[in-house]
Amino acid sequence: MPVTTANGIRVAYEERGAGEPLVLLMGLGAPGAKWEDHAKAYEQHFRCILVDNRGAGESDKPQGPYSTRMMADDTAGLMEALGIDSAHIAGISMGSAIAQEIALTYPEKVRSLVLISSWARCDAYTRAVFDHFRMIRATASPSSFMQLLQLWIFSAAHYENHLADMAQGQREAAIDPMLQHAFSAQCDACMGHDALDRLAEIRQPVLITVGDADIFTPLRLSEEIHRRLPNSELRVFPGGGHAHHWETLEAFNSATLDFLLRH
Repeated sequence: MPVTTANGIRVAYEERGAGEPLVLLMGLGAPGAKWEDHAKAYEQHFRCILVDNRGAGESDKPQGPYSTRMMADDTAGLMEALGIDSAHIAGISMGSAIAQEIALTYPEKVRSLVLISSWARCDAYTRAVFDHFRMIRATASPSSFMQLLQLWIFSAAHYENHLADMAQGQREAAIDPMLQHAFSAQCDACMGHDALDRLAEIRQPVLITVGDADIFTPLRLSEEIHRRLPNSELRVFPGGGHAHHWETLEAFNSATLDFLLRH
């Protein structure tokens, strides 16, 4: 996997496809490879850059705390190292918070944004969820924690209908678990993210996607972002959870591709 130095750390990434650049930022605890099911569709039209965020995958894992601004600087440095002046930016969960910071700090680098299962500022509920994840992960086995995470990010119906996939995910989590200090530092970034009062500064076209059954980052948080962004579209996936992008893969890929190709 290629690695370059950006913002003082080694950042790992994968390139797929050709065309206008599309930077793909994954969520809490996950490597860029988790974009695979989406990149298969996107790479037919875009030069996709799948990023391992600070602390995840093969990127460096310095001691925390981390911030979404820090990881925005990492991504901007990676883009510069790859000769990318501007790109479409898509982020899932924590990746969407990083994407907001890139658009606010480096507006010239952003052509459009896709914010998936997002929030602009943690309320007490969302902050407690991240803090609880950090605490439980420090004491639970990797497979047990993965099961807890699955119960939060997938809708009840999806979990019920994909029990074998859930069990496989739990087994895989035990093979190469993320370092605890890096996971905690990413939780710090999620809890500390606060772009709400600055969102109106983002003028690029934005697509916001959310599942209306998301109990992790509930619909109201995406609606709050939509109200603050002057050039945004909101796409709600009925019955979808935090991971609606996997639960309704074909519909999600179609909706996001349509938006990206229009912009």
